[in-house]
Amino acid sequence: MGSYASGKYALGLCDRCGFQYSLNALKKEWTGFKVCFECYEPKHPQLEPRRTVNDPIALFEPRPDQPQAMVVSAWVPNDTSFTAVGMVPTVPALPLIGVGEVGTVEVIIT
Repeated sequence: MGSYASGKYALGLCDRCGFQYSLNALKKEWTGFKVCFECYEPKHPQLEPRRTVNDPIALFEPRPDQPQAMVVSAWVPNDTSFTAVGMVPTVPALPLIGVGEVGTVEVIIT
């Protein structure tokens, strides 16, 4: 099978404007047209297929929650914790320590 001629004297028509140019001066566009320098338009990036970006769903080597003891101090001076003398709150008498765990809470409104 043979090769193509060099075409250094060959002429060609611009597929867009129709003017005659040297065949070596025409440039092949992304649409397949051979166009002159003035008519050449590069392919717009929005015409390219979108990149697939995968959103990770699971964590790599996750560490589940461990049950931990939580100590909360609450002061109960008397029958109510809202005792005060005038505008000054009273000094707490005995500390109350409660221990709890993280879990679910069910609230029922009637």
